[in-house]
Formats: sequence, C-alpha cells, structure tokens
Amino acid sequence: MDLDTFSQASLLGFAALTAYILTLLPTNLRMVFPSTKKTGFPQWLLKYRRLIGLLSFFLAVLHGFIFFKQRNFDVFDLKTYFVYFQGVSTFIILTLLAITSNDWSVKRLKRNWKKLQGLTYLAMFLVTWHIWERMTGHWTYLTPVGIAGLTAIIILFLGRVLIQRQSRQQKPQPKEGKVTVENKSVG
Repeated sequence: MDLDTFSQASLLGFAALTAYILTLLPTNLRMVFPSTKKTGFPQWLLKYRRLIGLLSFFLAVLHGFIFFKQRNFDVFDLKTYFVYFQGVSTFIILTLLAITSNDWSVKRLKRNWKKLQGLTYLAMFLVTWHIWERMTGHWTYLTPVGIAGLTAIIILFLGRVLIQRQSRQQKPQPKEGKVTVENKSVG
C-alpha cells in the first residue's frame, strides 16, 4: 500500500479528530473502566473538555475551509452536499455543539442540552464514515492512526452502552401499585 504525503488540510483534519476523540474519552473511560475516575488524565480531560471541543471545532472549520478553497466547491450545487454528506453533517453537529458549549446554554436548554450534546456520538460514526470514504485509495501516514483512534473510542462507547444497558436491566423494576381492598361489613 502506498501512503500519500499529507496536506495541510489533512493535518488539520487529523488534529480536529484527535481533539474530538479526547472529548469523548473521559466519560467512556469512566464508565468502562471505573478505576480511571480518580486518575489524573480523565479528570484533566473533563476539566478542559469544552475547550478541547471548541479547539476541535475550529480545527474542523479550518480543515473544511482549506478543502473548499482548494477544490473550488460550488456551495449552491446540491451534488456537493451529497458527495460530502458525512463531512457536512458532522460539521453541522459540531457547530451545534460548539454554539451550545457554554453555561448559558446549559441553563437555558436544561434537559435538552444533554440530549443535544448526545449528538456527538452520531458525529463519531459520521466522521468515521467520512474518513473511510474520503481517504479510500489515498491514505496518508496519519490515516491509520486516526482510524485506530476512532476504532478505540467506538469500542469504548459500545462497551459503555452495554454496561449502561446491563445496569438498567439489573435495577429492580418498581412494582405496579398494589391496590388493597378492605372488606367492610355493613352492619
């Protein structure tokens, strides 16, 4: 397999992917490996997750901007959006996450904020599809590293989902309200 040299846009995409994976690590690590809750690295990642997420977003913006400029994309041509569906969809999700990554949004959106932030896991699968499709036939030296990182975080995420599902099934289900009827004799 011949590996291409990487462009500036590919390097920015890889940096955005790395920062993105770092935002996904703490929660998934803590759920799958509970002993990591008190270790320094996941705690540090949790403390700076918003900042790292915003860094990932801005690196993704630069990545997309350079590709748009290099390839002279026609923003008004629908075919562009079909060809780059995964990248554009991931970018939209990351934009929503970046816009709502502040305390004001957390207070304003309340429970919906957490649901919105859950879109990050959809983005995880979309970016995997994006990299796989866009890089097929011309991998750089960074592509296997990015795919390995994504594979690891997806495995952690699936492990987390499995653990959460098992813990929900093991919790005792509340019994439906028993209605006791007392017989009163009328006398």
